[in-house]
Amino acid sequence: MKHLKIKFINLIQIFIITCFCILNFFQIDEVLALTSSESHNFVSSAVKNIGPAVVKIDTERLVERQQFDPTLLDPLLRDLLGEQGITPERERGQGSGVIINENGLVLTNAHVVERVDNVSVTLADGSICDGDVLGTDTVTDLALIKIDEDAYSGFAPLGNSEDLEVGDWAIALGTPYGLEKTVTLGIVSSLHRDINSLGFSDKRLDLIQTDAAINPGNSGGPLINSNGEVIGINTLVRSGPGAGLGFAIPINLAKSVSDQLLKNGEVIHPYLGVQLISLNPRIAKEHNRDPNSLVQLPERNGALIQSVIPNSPAEKAGLRRGDLVIAAENISVNEPKTLLDEVEKAQIGKVFLLNILRDNKEIQINIKPEPLPGLT
Repeated sequence: MKHLKIKFINLIQIFIITCFCILNFFQIDEVLALTSSESHNFVSSAVKNIGPAVVKIDTERLVERQQFDPTLLDPLLRDLLGEQGITPERERGQGSGVIINENGLVLTNAHVVERVDNVSVTLADGSICDGDVLGTDTVTDLALIKIDEDAYSGFAPLGNSEDLEVGDWAIALGTPYGLEKTVTLGIVSSLHRDINSLGFSDKRLDLIQTDAAINPGNSGGPLINSNGEVIGINTLVRSGPGAGLGFAIPINLAKSVSDQLLKNGEVIHPYLGVQLISLNPRIAKEHNRDPNSLVQLPERNGALIQSVIPNSPAEKAGLRRGDLVIAAENISVNEPKTLLDEVEKAQIGKVFLLNILRDNKEIQINIKPEPLPGLT
């Protein structure tokens, strides 16, 4: 009887293990069904959706260079060779782009096509057509190119970069090092990464950070989501030990800039004419403890004016070095980025209200932003 009982228990255990294995098999099969189709995964499906719209951009410009550096020539050799003339040379560059509508408009980076003489666009099927640069915006590093709408077979669907979350899939496409139709996979590592923190003080951008590999030649190519929609335009990479950091311009900003480039051929950016640094209570306290400090700083958060550009809107409005901006258009300013974001929304020539602290007194200043010099 005891042996029968043991055998019965063993049979029950075998039955439970068998049921567990069967359930796990069906769960695995279900997961595979969600992530793959006919042995291919979501990446290949997304790439197939957008691949025909990804292009390679080749550029060429004429530059003039001296044949030899005169400072490096021996005086006797310089006498022998005579006066060295300037020789024109053709400089070639390369990047990527993405066709964004049925009219043959291609989005890419401004640094890909800036100051070039000729642009040729290689389509996904290998055919080559001329590209006409409609406009560039160096502040956002975006450019718009026009190709013949009869030359290509499809354009890319554009997503919504505001819907992105950290951890979402990110797929980068382009032609790094001239290698066409290259695809890399990663995730969205971070959002709203300020480009100024990467050493680009002349840009106004909040970037998408990704660990998808972006290499030289990827610039201007699309960053897409798992649905095959463009969520960003690849713009730069920061390499380092272990892994590289890739950055892309959010597609919502790219759409806005491309609309302005198409309409006006340029993008007007308002500016005040101040150089700012971030101030917080800790930094202010350390500064105020210094017996050699010329001024005492308010121990609070804000955007501290480090200098005022001559003949700028800021100088005309009476802003001074040492003023602490604490609000702009009734929006609290805790750091320079907040102020710059509000300035970007301002209208040229219209009053822009600033609240500042000067000599421990809060005052209001009306300033009229002007177009950022050097762009128009």
